[in-house]
Amino acid sequence: MDWDIVIGLEVHAQLNTETKAFCSCKVNYGDAPNTNVCPNCLAYPGSLPVLNKELVNSAIKLGLATNCKIRSLSTFSRKNYFYPDLPKAYQITQADDPICYEGYIDINVDDNEKRIGITRIHMEEDAGKSIHSEEGTLVDLNRCGTALLEIVSEPDISSPQEAYAYLTTLKQIVRYTHVSNCNMEEGSMRCDANISLKPKGQKELGTRTELKNMNSFKNVERALIYEINRQQEVLEAGGSITQQTLLWDEQSGKTKVMRGKENSHDYRYFPEPDLSPVSVDNNWIERIRKDLPELPFDRRGRFMDSFGFSKTDASVLTSEKEIADYFEETLKYFNGPKLVFNWLRNEVLRVLVDTGKNIENSPISPQALAELLNFLDKKKITAQTGKVVIDDMAVSGKSAKIIIEEKGLKQISDSSALEAMIDEVLSKHQDNVKRFQEGEEKLMGFFIGQIMRMSKGKADPALAREILLNKLG
Repeated sequence: MDWDIVIGLEVHAQLNTETKAFCSCKVNYGDAPNTNVCPNCLAYPGSLPVLNKELVNSAIKLGLATNCKIRSLSTFSRKNYFYPDLPKAYQITQADDPICYEGYIDINVDDNEKRIGITRIHMEEDAGKSIHSEEGTLVDLNRCGTALLEIVSEPDISSPQEAYAYLTTLKQIVRYTHVSNCNMEEGSMRCDANISLKPKGQKELGTRTELKNMNSFKNVERALIYEINRQQEVLEAGGSITQQTLLWDEQSGKTKVMRGKENSHDYRYFPEPDLSPVSVDNNWIERIRKDLPELPFDRRGRFMDSFGFSKTDASVLTSEKEIADYFEETLKYFNGPKLVFNWLRNEVLRVLVDTGKNIENSPISPQALAELLNFLDKKKITAQTGKVVIDDMAVSGKSAKIIIEEKGLKQISDSSALEAMIDEVLSKHQDNVKRFQEGEEKLMGFFIGQIMRMSKGKADPALAREILLNKLG
């Protein structure tokens, strides 16, 4: 039997606000456990929540970036459930009137565009963190009350590959707006996936399971593949799917049951009595709209139109806002888009991997890269020498000019000096000279390689080739 796969994703993004959603406690990952807490975080009697305005600003910003409508009057609710790291035994969230609704983002899978609907984006607070060990469970409430946005997709996703594309596209948008750093290792972005199968063409949805708290997009893709196969085997054997919440075990590559899947009535939602409805007027919305940055798909299109990049190259450049910013900053000092892109992609990113740094604190600044590229463009150094220089720049922090002068790396463009080297190479390899003259033209690469080795990478390759051709007839 053929099956329709139905996937909906719920993504939690922890916001970059300085303080928590409903109190003034600071948000700082890595601080000592239970140090960023107050009576509100700890649910002391008589403590009252106060809404952080930046939470609302972030929700509006992300809503606009994902083509959502913004609700003029939204409300908060209490979502009741017990867990050791939730002192109040309820979570303040938005149930009936989320601030953002009816949005969408466009994804690309194998050069096919698809629009994925966004049901809602709502504001809420995070729970604390339970740390399990053989000795027992410890609770850290630093995260308790941290501002979150939950982005809920429509069940428009039809494959694990589409799910991966949706998540990577959404992460790009979130990072471009600076709403969240999306650091999955720190728990700043988490994903739950709802999945069901139904016979091909059937309108009624099948029973769904939920994959909970996955912290990498690759794990989401792997878990979905496994769960699709599992459900298909059960259904084709005549069984039925049980509505459950599942966890993904990365080591075994299998899902395991966490608990029976809750429905909304299990949480006993009711209106939050201590918070007024949030009123958002058009002036507020338009003020945030004007401050929206250029989003990744718009920037990709501009790079293709302005610089003649292919869609693939433009996508690489715009994959991270900081990479695109670095590229455009370099262009202010060196007007050569293609050369900047090649050196950024192949050398700067390599240096970042080697040094364990990211583009924001790159040891090679855009100005420093531009200076190096000017030497290359003016043929004062070779590409091979440029790689030596950029490695030195990353370690020493010196400018390209100083490194080239100190190490004597200027390109050899003196024809008489090159002729002497070429004569020596040809005299050592008479057999290859004869083979070249008999038609083995690929040996030109061999001769150029020998000359570059002899000159320690400083020979002008174009001039060396010209002299070689003359001497070889």
